Amino acid sequence: MTKKFKILGKFIKDMSSETKDVETYIFVKDQISKYKLDIDINSQALKDKMIQVNTTLRFEDKEENKKKAFFEIIFSTIVQITEEVKEKKELEKIILCDVQTEITEDLENALLNLIDNSGYPGFKLEKKLDFEELYNKRLN
Repeated sequence: MTKKFKILGKFIKDMSSETKDVETYIFVKDQISKYKLDIDINSQALKDKMIQVNTTLRFEDKEENKKKAFFEIIFSTIVQITEEVKEKKELEKIILCDVQTEITEDLENALLNLIDNSGYPGFKLEKKLDFEELYNKRLN
């Protein structure tokens, strides 16, 4: 099967890390393993069958704590779709699954580096990002 898209470029469009004060930092250091990752993907059509795909990773505490840190990365990927892609469903799978699978390592590294550089070294994700699994769950 030939690939129906080509990645022309990828970059961190925006990144944010927020830790309010020292007390929050000390609290979060012990609590960060309880933080949850949210993923949001949107796209914008460009010209010549090109699409900008924005993948937002938001890592935050879902509990009602006054002391919490916040981490967010918007990772943009510029993709060119081949002429043979005609179906909306096929394009949706490319954007939500195939492109994401190809950039997973970049996404994980960017997020882990942000968390590490924000003063929380050694943090690891519980499990690898699996966009195939997320896409299939979305369909069911």
